[in-house]
Amino acid sequence: MPVGYVIPVAIVAVGALSALAPVRRPRALQMVTYHFGLVVNEIPFTAFFYLLFLPTVLAFSEGDIDSVGGWLAVAFAVLTAAGLVLIGRRGLGDRARIERAMDEGLGAGWRDTLDADLAKGLRRRPSLARVMFVPFFRRRWDVRRVANLSYGDAGRRNLLDVYHQRSRPEGAPVLIHMHGGEYRHGHKNSQSLPLLHHLASRGWVCISANYRLRPHAQHPDHLIDLKKVIAWAREHAHEYGADPATLFVAGSSAGGHMAALAALTPNDPEFQPGFEDADTSVSGAIYLNGWYGDYFGLGPESSPLGHLNADAPPFFIAHGDLDPLVPAADARDFADRLRRASSNPVVYAELRGGNHAFDLYHSFRFEAVVDAIESFTTWIRSRDTTPSSPDTEPLQAR
Repeated sequence: MPVGYVIPVAIVAVGALSALAPVRRPRALQMVTYHFGLVVNEIPFTAFFYLLFLPTVLAFSEGDIDSVGGWLAVAFAVLTAAGLVLIGRRGLGDRARIERAMDEGLGAGWRDTLDADLAKGLRRRPSLARVMFVPFFRRRWDVRRVANLSYGDAGRRNLLDVYHQRSRPEGAPVLIHMHGGEYRHGHKNSQSLPLLHHLASRGWVCISANYRLRPHAQHPDHLIDLKKVIAWAREHAHEYGADPATLFVAGSSAGGHMAALAALTPNDPEFQPGFEDADTSVSGAIYLNGWYGDYFGLGPESSPLGHLNADAPPFFIAHGDLDPLVPAADARDFADRLRRASSNPVVYAELRGGNHAFDLYHSFRFEAVVDAIESFTTWIRSRDTTPSSPDTEPLQAR
């Protein structure tokens, strides 16, 4: 039995099984299979190339496949590869599903309403080589990261990073992203980096911030921190080439929960102690693999659902239908209830086979989400310059 060959095959096989049939109970097993399945689910082509194809070629070249056990391992690898093909097809299909979600949320023909200058260079396809072979490499040579700027008095938990194009074009819009981690752990410079680097390379100023964590902080401490980041951006983002009049909030998991709360409570003095006069309104919100319920049993006022209103800004929501931590039904319910309450558009993209934390890598799935987010924000920025028509009104029903 070629043990050195069997080990990578077994790792990928467990990951593929976990991706195709995620376990929800018990919690301990759920978390183990979640971590095994996440990488394989989001970057199956990379897993195939590095952990199946290359080890198989190496095993044959070194004469290790010379026994019944060796051939059984090869057969198992072929079966696992078939599972990866299924996983890969799901991810590839998400671009078309997201496009349909954009049509539903913004109205048929929404692309025709985009400002020509703003829409110039919008990407339709990602780099195949990056997605296939180096999905973990999330930085870009044309983007500069200015790290560990202080925005509050909570030490390292009140530090932020700024990402901007090295040429520093003037008048850039701003995106603020908050990391996830159940409000217990996590850090800036970890999630949605493909999004931050892509937008920064396109001239945006992007901010990723730490915030205070449980158990030392409780709601609304985290939300107050995000409001402080928004206030910081209004005051300082111009130093990096931004026009903070156009500002979007985004977040992953718990960070998405926080971003939604911030978007739905602009300028609320309850969440701005000591900086009540700061403008914390936003142009739109990006909600990725989020949590939609209340904060550890504190009730509806600690949930975005408790703050739905007609003046809510435009929302882009993306959630995986196989998310083992937050059911997709919760995301659908939030999107439907927000549509009924808000006078602004809501885009809800449900990702087939998508896992929690799908925003970690340059996958086909997340690259499609990134492109949709850029188009969504371009549509919002174009509204003041492009007249609407009956054919391009956003759909609010359902």
